Amino acid sequence: MAAAAALYSPQVLALATGLAAFPPDTALPLKGQARSPACGSTLTMHLSIDAAGRIDRIGLRAHACAIGQASAAIFASAAPGQTAKDIATALSGIERWLKGEGELPDWPGLEAVAAARAYPARHGAMLLPWKAAVAALSSTQS
Repeated sequence: MAAAAALYSPQVLALATGLAAFPPDTALPLKGQARSPACGSTLTMHLSIDAAGRIDRIGLRAHACAIGQASAAIFASAAPGQTAKDIATALSGIERWLKGEGELPDWPGLEAVAAARAYPARHGAMLLPWKAAVAALSSTQS
């Protein structure tokens, strides 16, 4: 029970409910989806980019545990202004960190879900928003 309390902290639960600030918006032109094979969590993301290729609007639909939802809220809060390269770099850094091959990447708020690193079954849920964003943004690449 103590492990679950550390994983699903009040901060994580608050972030998960904060996902409501980024409602799904199918009118946004870019769409990406991601699924965690470990737990079946899914995330669908719609977004738009500005003329410089930076994310300017985002909408999310998550069917995920609190870790996945909190990660999505963390992502969405800091995604505006980010480019496809920024997102890919962050994804790579988070994947390395989850494998124990580096430090926690510099993404605002990510430390709130850092306890999930000790739970490999939650890694896929943590990665959902970055993977969905990479998928959405790759549709703009030539």
